[in-house]
Amino acid sequence: MNTDHDSRLPLVRWCAGCGCTGLGGRPSRRLFGTALLAGGAAAAWPTWARDGVDVGPPSSFSRLVSADQIEQAATQQYAQLRQQAAQKGALAPDGNPQVLRLRAIAKRIIPYTYEWNERARQWRWEVNVIGSKQINAFCMPGGKIAFYYGILEQLQLNDDEVAMIMGHEMTHALREHARERMGKTAATRGAIEIGAALFGLGNGGRYLADMGGQLLTLKFGREDESEADLVGLELAARAGYDPRAGVTLWQKMAAANKGAPPQWMSTHPSGPTRIRDLESNIPKVEGLYQRAERPAQRFAPPPRAAARPASVQEE
Repeated sequence: MNTDHDSRLPLVRWCAGCGCTGLGGRPSRRLFGTALLAGGAAAAWPTWARDGVDVGPPSSFSRLVSADQIEQAATQQYAQLRQQAAQKGALAPDGNPQVLRLRAIAKRIIPYTYEWNERARQWRWEVNVIGSKQINAFCMPGGKIAFYYGILEQLQLNDDEVAMIMGHEMTHALREHARERMGKTAATRGAIEIGAALFGLGNGGRYLADMGGQLLTLKFGREDESEADLVGLELAARAGYDPRAGVTLWQKMAAANKGAPPQWMSTHPSGPTRIRDLESNIPKVEGLYQRAERPAQRFAPPPRAAARPASVQEE
C-alpha cells in the first residue's frame, strides 16, 4: 500500500523492541530536547491548540542520525525478514483474510499519520502477516508493519483492538524513536563512525548494515512507549476505531500473560496501572472518535487453532 492508498500494501516489517510501561505524563526528555535546541525543533512544532493528545515536540537527538539512512536500513532489514518468512512458508499470501483485514485497517489510519511526520506521505507502507504462534507485532521506520498470526488468533482481537496495536506501533516510526535512540548512542560515543558514514568518509556500508541490525534489537524506553500509547490512541480514534478497545486489549494481554509471557508482553508490560492510565486518557480522544466516520466493513478474528491460513506454516 502506498500513500495514494491503492489496493497494494507491500510486505511486512518489524520494529524491534517496544517496551511499554504505561502512559504517565508528558515525557521529560521532550522538555530537555526543547531546551537543548532552543528555537530548533521546538520552533517548528505547532503551538496552537488542537484536539487530541499532546506529547510535545520530537526529541532533538534524532537529528544526529540521517532519517534517509535509517529508513534505508530498515527497508533492507525488512526485505531480509520477508525473504526468510517466505522461505519457511510463513508469509501469508495477499489474499489471506487477515492480511486483507490488516491492510484495510492500516489504510484508514495512514491518512492521519501525516500530521505527526511529514515523511509518512512518501513512505511505502507495507503490512503483512507472519505465520507464527508468537503474540507480537512490529513497525519499522518508513512504515513497515508486521503482525504475527498468534496475536490475532490467540487474543481474538476485534478490529478496534487491532487498530490500537497498529496505531501504537506506527507511532514508534512516526515519532522516530529508533532514530532518536541511535542519536543518543551517537552523542554518547562521540558520533565518530556515524559521522564518517554520513559524510562519506568510509565504512558506510558496514554502518548501514549495523544500523539494520540495531533495528531488530532496539528497546524503547518508558517515554517512547508513553508516546506510542497516546498517539496510537488518537490515530485509531480519528480513523473511527473505539478508543475504549485500548482497555480490552490490555485486559486480554494480561490474561495471556498468566502463563509464559508472550514476546510482545515482554516489552509491553501490562497491569492495572496501565489500564488506569489508558482509561484516564480516553476522554482526550473520545470526541475525535464520535466525529469520525466509522469503517464500512468489519472483520472477524481468525478461528482458534483450527483452520490455519492457506500456504502459511507456523514457525
